[in-house]
Amino acid sequence: MTSKSSFVFRFQDINKTNTDTVGGKGANLGELTRINGIHVPDGFCISTEAFKRVLEASPLVNDLLDQLSLLKVEDRDKIIALSREIRRVIEEMAIPANIREEISGFLSTMGKQNAWAVRSSATAEDLPNASFAGQQDTYLNIIGETAVLRHISKCWASLFTERAVVYRIQNGFDHRKVLLSVVVQQMVFPQAAGILFTADPVNGNRKVLSIDAGFGLGEAMVSGLVSADNYKVSNGQIQDKRISAKKLAIYGSANGGTKEEAIEPAQQTRQALTDEQIKQLAHTGKQIEAHFGSPQDIEWCLADDIFYIVQSRPITTLYPVPENNDQENHVYISVGHQQMMTDPMKPLGLSLWQLRAGRPMFKAAGRLFVDVTDGLAKAVDRKNLLEAMEQHDPLIKDALQSIVERGNFIKSLPDDEKSTMFVKSSKGLSVADILAPAGSDPAIVADLIKDNEASVAALKQNIQTKSGSDLFDFIAEDIEQSKRVIFDAPHMRVIIAGMNAAAWLNEKMNEWLGEKNVADILSQSVSNNITSEMGLALLDVADVIRPHAAIIDYLQQVKTDNFLDELVRFNGGEEVRQVMNAYLDKYGMRCAGEIDITKTRWRENPAILIPIMLSNIKNFEPGAGKRKFEQGLEEALKKEQTLLERLQQLPDGEQKVQETKAMIDLIRNFAGYREYPKYGIVNRFFVYKQALLKEVEQLVQANIIPDKEDSYYLTFEELREMARTHQPAPQLISKRKEEFKSFEKLTPPRVITSDGEIITGRYKRENIPAAAIVGLPVSTGSIEGRARVILNMEDAELEDGDILVTTFTDPSWTPLFVSIKGLITEVGGLMTHGAVIAREYGLPAVVGVENATGLIKDGQRIRVNGTDGYIEIL
Repeated sequence: MTSKSSFVFRFQDINKTNTDTVGGKGANLGELTRINGIHVPDGFCISTEAFKRVLEASPLVNDLLDQLSLLKVEDRDKIIALSREIRRVIEEMAIPANIREEISGFLSTMGKQNAWAVRSSATAEDLPNASFAGQQDTYLNIIGETAVLRHISKCWASLFTERAVVYRIQNGFDHRKVLLSVVVQQMVFPQAAGILFTADPVNGNRKVLSIDAGFGLGEAMVSGLVSADNYKVSNGQIQDKRISAKKLAIYGSANGGTKEEAIEPAQQTRQALTDEQIKQLAHTGKQIEAHFGSPQDIEWCLADDIFYIVQSRPITTLYPVPENNDQENHVYISVGHQQMMTDPMKPLGLSLWQLRAGRPMFKAAGRLFVDVTDGLAKAVDRKNLLEAMEQHDPLIKDALQSIVERGNFIKSLPDDEKSTMFVKSSKGLSVADILAPAGSDPAIVADLIKDNEASVAALKQNIQTKSGSDLFDFIAEDIEQSKRVIFDAPHMRVIIAGMNAAAWLNEKMNEWLGEKNVADILSQSVSNNITSEMGLALLDVADVIRPHAAIIDYLQQVKTDNFLDELVRFNGGEEVRQVMNAYLDKYGMRCAGEIDITKTRWRENPAILIPIMLSNIKNFEPGAGKRKFEQGLEEALKKEQTLLERLQQLPDGEQKVQETKAMIDLIRNFAGYREYPKYGIVNRFFVYKQALLKEVEQLVQANIIPDKEDSYYLTFEELREMARTHQPAPQLISKRKEEFKSFEKLTPPRVITSDGEIITGRYKRENIPAAAIVGLPVSTGSIEGRARVILNMEDAELEDGDILVTTFTDPSWTPLFVSIKGLITEVGGLMTHGAVIAREYGLPAVVGVENATGLIKDGQRIRVNGTDGYIEIL
C-alpha cells in the first residue's frame, strides 16, 4: 500500500496482500483496478484498524464479546439478544475525530455530492474456503457525508447480525479475530445488473459461464423479489437463454436510498442484455477469472453501455477437478463411492491408498477418483464397464451413459487385445463358464486365508527390525508385494465366481420360477465371511459382560480409551478384559473409514465399541450370536430345498437342479471370501501405521514436528523425507489442515469430468409407488420399522427392530447390523460391504439413495422394500 493515510485507502493503493487491512471485498476491488479494460467504480476502504479502534474504545462492547464467545449455535435466544445489544452500542458510538477527518477528506477529493454505495468487507470474507457471502450489510445510494458516516457505523455493527454470528460459530471463527473494513464506492445507476459465475454454479462445468441479469439494481434479484434472466455461454458462444418475466426493478431514489418500480408489461420479457452484451460480459468474466486464477462469482452493472464490476470473489462451492496434467477430456468416477468412504482422507492416508491401488488414482478435495475415459472409448470395455456399474452403482452407470450419448466428449478408440480393464459381465455365462476358472473346492478359500495370515505374521515380525529410511522402503516394497498377491489369479477367481454364481441364480430363478433376488436368501450365514463374523462375535462379548451389573454401570460412564485396564477392579473384570482383547486382536485394526490409515482404530480407542456392546446387552438374550447364524443358515438351506424341489418339476428339471445346486454351492463356499481381501489390506495398514508412528514419535521428541497427528497431513514421501532430513514443515502442515477443513464441507460427486462438470445419474424404474424414495435393491425382503438416522457409528442408540439410515457403511459398521431390521444408505452398490453383510444377515436393504439422511427424518415409521429398491414414509 502506498497511501500515507492510517485508516483510509484508495482502491488503487491496495491488492490481494491487504486482506487483513481492508477485508476480502476491499482487497479484491483493489485487484480488479489492476486488470486492463475492467471498469471499477472509484472508491476507498476504511481499514480494519479503524474498526479495532472503535471496538477498543468501548468497554461495554468488549464485555458483550466475552459473553458472545461462550455461546453455541443452540443458544439462539442469547445470540439474538447479545447481537442486538452489540449493534446498538456500535451504531450509537461517535466515530473518532481523526478517522472521521480522513473519511471526510477522501469524500471531498472524490466529489462530496456524489451518491455512494457503502459495503461491509470482513477479513474472513471472500476467502477461497469460506465466502461469508451476504453475512454483512450493504447500503446503496447514500447521499452526503453525514449519511455516509452513519452507514459506516451500520456496516461495522452488521458484523454482529444474528446470521453473521451463527455463521462464525458454525465455521469455527473467533468473533474477535474477524475484523471489518468498510468499502465506500461511487454509486452507479444501471439499466441492468446481476451476477456472473465464470463456472456453472449448478453442475460445476468450468467451460460454461452463467449470467443472471435483471433491470435496475441487482438487489431485486439478490433479495428474491424478481426472477432473473439466465444466459449460458461457452467458448464465446451463447449456449442457452432463459428469459424471465421481470415485473419490477429497484432504482435509486432522488433523495437517497432505493425504490421499487413496476416494469411495463411489454418490457417484462425483454432480454435484460443483448446477445452482444452477453458475449462482452462473458469475455470480461474470463479476464477476471484469469487474473485471480480461479472461478469467480462477479457482481456487475451496466450503465451507459459500460459494464462496471463492483465485486468479485471465489466460488467456494465448486468441487475441485481431479489433478491431471494434460489437456485432454477425461471422465472420473469416485473411488469413495466404491469403497463406502466418501469423507475426505488426510494426505498420509491418500498417498498410501494410492500406492496400494491397482491403477492410477487422482486426488480432488481429499478424495480419490479413477479415470475411465479409455474404458468408455472402447466398445468392449464400455459394455463391460456399464454393465458392472449397473450392478455396483446404477447412478454412476446412468451418468456415464449420458456422457457417451453426447458423442462429442470422448474420442472413440479401437478395441484391442488389451481391452480387459474391467471385469466382464456375467450375463449369458454358462455354469461351465462360471465353474471353470475357480472350480468348486471350498479348500481353496481356507488355503487363501491361511496364506494371508502367515504373510501378516511375517510382516509383523520383520517390520520390527526396520527404522528410518529402511522402514519406508520396507513398507513400499511390502505394499507392492501384497498388491500382486491380492490381484493374483486365485483371489480374483474365487471372488468373481461367487459374484457370477449369484447373478446366474437371480437371472435363472426369475426366468424359470418367477422369483426375484433369490441369491440374497441363499447368501445368509455363508462360511468364511470375516466381516459378518465380526458382528456376531461382538454379541458373544456382550454375553460375557451381561452378568456383571457393576461393569455395565462402569461402561456407561467411560470417557477414556484406557478403560480395559480399569476392568480388573471389578468382579469378572479380568474375564471381560481378556475377551475384549481377543476381539481386538482379531478385529481391532478396523474403524469407520478404514481405508484412511490416519483414522483411529478400535485397538487405539476401544471405547468406540462401548455403545454397541451396551446396545447388544439391552437388545438381545444370551446366545444371540449363535442363534442368528443358525437362523440364517436354516433360511438359506430351506430356500435351497424349495428351489430344487420346484425345479425338479420343470421340463429338463434334472439338468436345472444340477446346475442350480452347483451355483448354490459356489455361493455357500465362495461368497463369504468377498470380504476377506479388504480385511487383509486393513490388517497390513495397521501394522504400517504402528511402525510409522514409532518413527514419528522420534520426530516429536526431536521437536521436528509438534504432534504425532500432524504427520497425517504429510504424504508418505513427504514423511519419508522429513524422517531423512529432520527438516520441519510447519507452514505446509498448517496449509493442509486448513485445506482439510474446507474439504470436509464438500460432497464428492459420483462422476466428474475434466471440465469440472458433475454428471448426475437417475434411477429409471417403473411400477414404483408415486411418493416412494428410490434406490438400488441389494438385499431382498420388505420390512417396516422406526428410522434411525445416524451419521456417526459412535452415536448409535439402536433398539431391536430399528432401520438404520446413514450416508455409507463400511465393515466397521457391521456390529450395528445385528440390532437392525433394515438398511438404507446414500452410497453403495450390489457388492459393497454393507450390501454383502445385509444379505448375509437377511436384512432388507436399499442403497444409493440420494440424500436419504435428509429425506428421511429420525424416528419416522418407514417401509423398506429391498426387493424392488424403494422406501415409503408411513
